[in-house]
Amino acid sequence: CTHRVKLYFISVLRDRSHIDETLRLATEEKAGDYAAAIERLRKIYHTSIKPMEQAYKYNELRQHEISAYPGRTLGNSATDGEITSKPMVLFLGPWSVGKSSMINYLLGMHDSPYQLYTGAEPTTSEFTVIMHGEKIRSVEGIVMAADSSRSFSPLEKFGQNFLEKLVGIEMPHKLLERVTFVDTPGIIENRKQQERGYPFNDVCQWFIDRADLIFVVFDPTKLDVGLELEMLFRQLKGRESQIRIILNKADNLATQDLMRVYGALFWSLAPLINVTEPPRVYVSSFWPYDYAPDTSRELFKREEISLLEDLNQVIENRMENKIAFIRQHGIRVRIHGLLVDRYVQTFKEKMSFFSDPELVFKEIVDDPDKFYIFKSILAKTNVSKFDLPNRDAYRDFFGVNPVTNFKPLTAQCSYMGGCLLDKIERAITNELPALLSSINSGKQPGLSSCEATGCGEKPKNRYRKN
Repeated sequence: CTHRVKLYFISVLRDRSHIDETLRLATEEKAGDYAAAIERLRKIYHTSIKPMEQAYKYNELRQHEISAYPGRTLGNSATDGEITSKPMVLFLGPWSVGKSSMINYLLGMHDSPYQLYTGAEPTTSEFTVIMHGEKIRSVEGIVMAADSSRSFSPLEKFGQNFLEKLVGIEMPHKLLERVTFVDTPGIIENRKQQERGYPFNDVCQWFIDRADLIFVVFDPTKLDVGLELEMLFRQLKGRESQIRIILNKADNLATQDLMRVYGALFWSLAPLINVTEPPRVYVSSFWPYDYAPDTSRELFKREEISLLEDLNQVIENRMENKIAFIRQHGIRVRIHGLLVDRYVQTFKEKMSFFSDPELVFKEIVDDPDKFYIFKSILAKTNVSKFDLPNRDAYRDFFGVNPVTNFKPLTAQCSYMGGCLLDKIERAITNELPALLSSINSGKQPGLSSCEATGCGEKPKNRYRKN
């Protein structure tokens, strides 16, 4: 009899109306305002931030940095695809914990031809990107990486073996107009990266760095934390504010057992999440079928709605987040430009007619503190010491980029284009905050006063001695 009751509840589909209601999918967005803000943001980046990126080869620094800038990044240089991309929601966790089932449930893909395959065994061997499209179709990884209009072209660096394990699914869906889901292969303990044929951890890190929301999903009956899972949480350092823990399939346990499992989960994860405020944990059962009988269905329903509100918050704030991240990116580029300029100036000051250029610069780059490289930046430019990159990164950076290849900031000015430093500082202090204010106040983001009227002033070089 119990077996028949369980089969009955598995066959009964759950009402999904609260999903559309909580995510406000029936509400029409102001597409024109959003498009105008994106275009304005793209223009600020290309005119004010990217020139300094290119002049001082910021992308080369990023290749040599390991952990100088923890947290979300926009890549070596932000592409149009990254600026215009939708918020990314990343699903991580061990195998067969319900990641694919959760995506099927949120998108209503159950029993559709394009539902993600699920099962008790490890089923997802690919990185699957579910995104909006005019019609339902699958997109191969090599096509996604070759399309410059998307934000996935940097994935080519992980090799053809990985691109064969990357697949995209496009479909017309209201939720996918506002967000992109990424399903990942389940973590299997004792599996080496070499067995996958591509650098799995590096690929995960790439998606982690670009995700707006990260769901780490667990099955209450499989809470073992092994080396692979420990590695995953090390990769999540600095991203705690984006992490949400999902204790899925919660209706498989009685309430008392569920409380024990909840405590055991925190006990297992506590050494891996060393923060004052732990990530939010959602306890429910995220799949299309009704909850099992004699379980805390009201609690599970409230938890699910809370998770949906969390997701909706990311969607609602996507424009503000893009502006904030571009501004953060601009601050890092500016600091890099100031540091390179300081290295160049110090090199020129220490050089004499009889000096060996290589020995002079080796002394500077080996001990930058002796020449007050970083301290002078902090003193003169009001830069936080917590924003400074790793000193060792510059030894590697100048190892492939000779200091003589760079001009000082005083030489990075033109009559028509202005000064690189002036433009990036104006973007950081005025243009991006103004764009953010216009979004928050609901005003149409427009041109700055100089762009509208043409200020016509000759750019002033603040570094040139009179």
